[in-house]
Amino acid sequence: MNQRLVDDLSEELGRLKAAGTYKSFNTLTSPMDAVVRMEGRGDVLVMSSNNYLGLASHPEVVAAGIGGLQAYGAGTASVRFICGTFQPHLELESELAGFLRTEAATTYVSCWNANEAVIPSLTDSNTVILSDALNHASIIDSIRLSQPARKVIYPHSDLAQLEAGLRSCDPGQRKLIITDGVFSMEGDLARLPEIVDLARRFDAVVVVDDSHGCGVLGKTGRGVAEHFGLLGEIDILTGTLGKALGGAAGGYVAGPKAVCDMLTQRSRPQLFSNALPPTVACSARAAIRVLLNEPERVSRLRENSAVLRDLLRAGGLNPLEGDSAIVPVIVGDTALAIRMSKLLLDSGVFVTGFGFPVVPEGTARIRFQVSAAHTRAHLEQAAAAAVTAAGTLGLL
Repeated sequence: MNQRLVDDLSEELGRLKAAGTYKSFNTLTSPMDAVVRMEGRGDVLVMSSNNYLGLASHPEVVAAGIGGLQAYGAGTASVRFICGTFQPHLELESELAGFLRTEAATTYVSCWNANEAVIPSLTDSNTVILSDALNHASIIDSIRLSQPARKVIYPHSDLAQLEAGLRSCDPGQRKLIITDGVFSMEGDLARLPEIVDLARRFDAVVVVDDSHGCGVLGKTGRGVAEHFGLLGEIDILTGTLGKALGGAAGGYVAGPKAVCDMLTQRSRPQLFSNALPPTVACSARAAIRVLLNEPERVSRLRENSAVLRDLLRAGGLNPLEGDSAIVPVIVGDTALAIRMSKLLLDSGVFVTGFGFPVVPEGTARIRFQVSAAHTRAHLEQAAAAAVTAAGTLGLL
């Protein structure tokens, strides 16, 4: 054992603890839902989960996963192109393509893998990548793995700078515009209509990671494209099965058949990593069916998000505006955000504080995430606890 490495890391961890920015994990002992059991605390209200539609513990979703486990076993024990393609993969991919109005879809073990698959695979020495500065870390790392001719990182939602970047490209270069659909730390949406217009004017490809939009936005939960009336008009969508669509794991790329075919031939996360467990494919497919059969979950989620924003504002807090189910309240200092999250948890409300390096220095926040499973009483409890905690910390 290299003791110097251990000593160096121990010293760094000590500095995190002294600064009040060390992250402690809480252990749940029940299924994810609006209210869960937490080790050492009993029942707590969850306001920081990606379980947007309340499907993580839905009986049909759970039963489908159990059925998949019994029929196909615990895992694939192989990558897709060797012997790891199972019937549930094809069924889920067909269902995803139909749901998202694309020609095809292909699955991965996470959306992180999906982004690491599509961005490097579509990038060569004649490609320019144009990326929003606040894109998810998986997009940032995927761009780092790529080898484009050039990268243009434009300020968040600054489409004048995006246009300037497009104008600076040489004739014949492939141009990839990459953006989150919903920005996970801000809760705001990409300016997709203008982005698509620019892409058409400059012959660019639009890639949207809609992990926090799928199941959340649009009349039927088909995501940010449906929200803006652009369903079927986005070149490539990536997303997750681990949020609104059951919350287990998994990700996907959806788009033209040629893109998905090329990914199966070239993308390293699929060529060198085991395929999505069939049980997850089965539960995610069931989640899509529940969503299609119960569109009222989407409207209830939208109503709950608006109610929480109103309750927080009425209590003197200032949540960021947005149409998503992500409701951030900026507090500034990372240690302060962590203290506020601890005060909230002491009052029975589980909300996570985020600071640097997850968000820029000085913009630490408490991030509420709303679910269709929340009741009005849950939202009132969360808002009251947040106002009390903010008052204790002098933030009102």
